[in-house]
Order: sequence, then structure tokens, then C-alpha cells
Amino acid sequence: MLTRRHLLREVWRDEAIDPQYLRVYIRQLHQKVEADPSSPQHVLTEPGVGYRLV
Repeated sequence: MLTRRHLLREVWRDEAIDPQYLRVYIRQLHQKVEADPSSPQHVLTEPGVGYRLV
């Protein structure tokens, strides 16, 4: 599992970046890798924590 904080720190090198950016990128990732982006199977959101790759 990847926490939002970890992703912001590792990708943007800054935890102070608006977390909304991360949501936008995850949504774009769903569009690219999921058969049905509205019901993701590979990149799952863990509410209050971050994301899980399955």
C-alpha cells in the first residue's frame, strides 16, 4: 500500500503539494490501465490512507 504522503514525497519531492493533484493523476491512471475506470481493479483507493496496487 502506498500512502498519499509517501507518493507526494517520492513523486513531487514535496509533501506540501495539494493532494488534489494526486487524485487527478490517479484518475488519469485509471483511464489508462483499467478496463472499466469507474470500477478499478488494479489501482484501488484505500479511504483515509492512500492507494493499493493489485
